[in-house]
Amino acid sequence: MSVRSVLKYARISSQKARQVTRAITGMPVSQALSVLDFTPKKAAFLVGKTLRSAIANAENNHEQDASEFIVESAIATPGPALARIMPRARGSASPIKKRMTHITVIIGAPKVEEAPEGAKKAPKSARRNAPAKKKAAKAKEISE
Repeated sequence: MSVRSVLKYARISSQKARQVTRAITGMPVSQALSVLDFTPKKAAFLVGKTLRSAIANAENNHEQDASEFIVESAIATPGPALARIMPRARGSASPIKKRMTHITVIIGAPKVEEAPEGAKKAPKSARRNAPAKKKAAKAKEISE
């Protein structure tokens, strides 16, 4: 079960917000919140707000305990840009883009990978030599 929250039209560029979202992807929710609280960036505040909203959505809308969840993905996609002008020399003007972004945070239960009971890992030497065996088999096919 995954729960998401979206903050639309945040007044920050998506490039700046992406720095923060990359830092928390894959973390447990409690650890991600503490990282965001101590990150001195405007984007950290906005992503933290969105993450807290996703936690509240999980608890209130889906009756889930969000303390065990992990941040499955946190992405910042570009939104619209406000077009402004900056006066320049000799009566000319230069454009300024005041960018916006949409921040999406998806949290979910950690995935448990279970190996079949009878299955064993191959010994390290076999795993190390596997690519060499494949190359040798391809070379043999080509020569024939």
